[in-house]
Order: sequence, then C-alpha cells, then structure tokens
Amino acid sequence: MFAGAWVAFAFVGDSWWQLFIAALLAVTFAQLAFVGHDAGHKQILQGRRFNDIIGTVHGGLIGMSYETWMSSHNRHHANPNHEEHDPDINSAALAFTEKQAGLKNGFLRWVARNQAWLFFPMLVFEGINLHVGGALAVIRGDVKARRLEGALLLTHTVLYLAAVFLVLSPGIAVVFIVVHQGLWGIYMGCAFAPNHKGMPTMNGENKVDFLRKQVLTSRNIRGGRVVDFVLGGLNYQIEHHLFPRMPRPNLQHAQPIVQRFCDTHGIPYSQTTLLRSYRHVLEHLHEMGAPLREQHARATA
Repeated sequence: MFAGAWVAFAFVGDSWWQLFIAALLAVTFAQLAFVGHDAGHKQILQGRRFNDIIGTVHGGLIGMSYETWMSSHNRHHANPNHEEHDPDINSAALAFTEKQAGLKNGFLRWVARNQAWLFFPMLVFEGINLHVGGALAVIRGDVKARRLEGALLLTHTVLYLAAVFLVLSPGIAVVFIVVHQGLWGIYMGCAFAPNHKGMPTMNGENKVDFLRKQVLTSRNIRGGRVVDFVLGGLNYQIEHHLFPRMPRPNLQHAQPIVQRFCDTHGIPYSQTTLLRSYRHVLEHLHEMGAPLREQHARATA
C-alpha cells in the first residue's frame, strides 16, 4: 500500500486528484504505525532486537520516533488510565478527570469547557504532534539510538517534502500535506480513543491487582474482520493489555476465554460497537467539562 500510493502519486502528477492519494497515504501511515506498535510489543519475531529493527524502520517510514513512542506507550501499559502515571490521559488540552479540569487556566480552561465539541477537530493535529514530539525527543537526546532515529526522521522529512513540492504546484502541495497529515491524525486518534477514554480512571488511592487494573480501564470494540483491520487489532484492547506480547491474530481467539473468565469472577468486561464507543468518549469529556461550564456561567451571570 505504501509503495503503491507513492507510485500512484508519481503517475497522477500535478492534479487535485492527488487529494485521494493523500487520503490513501493517511490510511497507509496508520497501518504502518500499527505494525510498529506490534513490533514494540515484541509480537512479530522472537527476540527484542529484530522486533526493534522492524519498529524503527516503520517509524522512519512515517516520520515517527519509535523509541519515543515506545517509552510513552510502555508507561501507559503499566498504569492505564492512571491520573499521575499514564501519559495518554495527561493532556495539556483535554481533561479526563475532574482534578485535571480544575487545574486548567486561560485558553486551556476554555478548551476543557468545550472539549467534547473540540475533540474530533483537535485530532487533525495528532499527526503533526507525533512528528514534532519525536523530533524534539531526538534533539533533546531522550532516545538511545539518537543518531539513527535522527537520520531516519530527517530523511523522511526531506524526501517527503521534496516529493510533494517537486511534483505538485505550491498550492496543491500545501493542501496535499494538510489533507494527508490531518486525516492521518484523525485516523490515529479514532483508533486509540475508544480503548480507554471514558473508562474508569485510577489514582494513588486505588489498590487493585493486575487483572482488574487492565480490564476495568479498557474497552473492546465489536465489528468482525473489518474492524480488526481498521483498528489494527486494538479493538481487542482488554486482551492486548492482559497479554501485550500475544500476536495480533491470536487476540480474537483469546477474547471469549477472557470474557468467560471475567463473567465467572464478576469482573466488569466492557465491549461495545465503534460508534457507541465514540459516544461514551464524548459523553465523558462533556461531563468532565461540566464544572468548568457551570463556573463560567456563574462568573458571567
């Protein structure tokens, strides 16, 4: 898909039809990111080294720092939905708990008040955020393979911009980049958001075992093979968190076993459709922003 998209890009040339190629590349970038995710969990090959090579290469293809992402993702797996320890719910803009909402000030407080309405539009910038975050980590020296990842990110950026601006006229080139990066960000956000957003959060007061920590904070998405492909296997989020090294194709076989075990032991097991999961996410964000809206209404009354 990746190679085919760029071949099509070269054949189409300077045309607004390239926006369809931009959309195809957005899907391809996300699918490559899913493979990098699997490699990061050592699901693909035996041994850490070979999986890391696959992850680093796939990160380079899409302009992401593999090490930077893995560092954050490992902390997430260790403490999913934990207010202090999970970087995925420690967002500068969004508030996933009432405590986080109360700490917002200025423009970020306005964003938190309206975060349910702004959530999907903000995902447009997720792709750029992944690029910039990885580049800054490499510049700061936060990664071990600094030279390698720096070279891969620089090569990706130079080749990407050179291809776009050499083949396309400036106006089409800019729109192409906006569409490609924006749709990629939306795809990535929509793939990861249903997994934990709107599920119970943890803090220092919660003392739960590994099983409950992973199951209670995760949500599965039903939908069959199409959803399996679109979400890169992340729709089996509960099983993935319990067995992070289990290869993606096996998660669907583990799912009914895990669900039966949870039902037998009275452990809530969350599973829903993709659209309903987004509803839960937005309802949770709207609820967390409610105190800020009430405070604002009293202040302006």
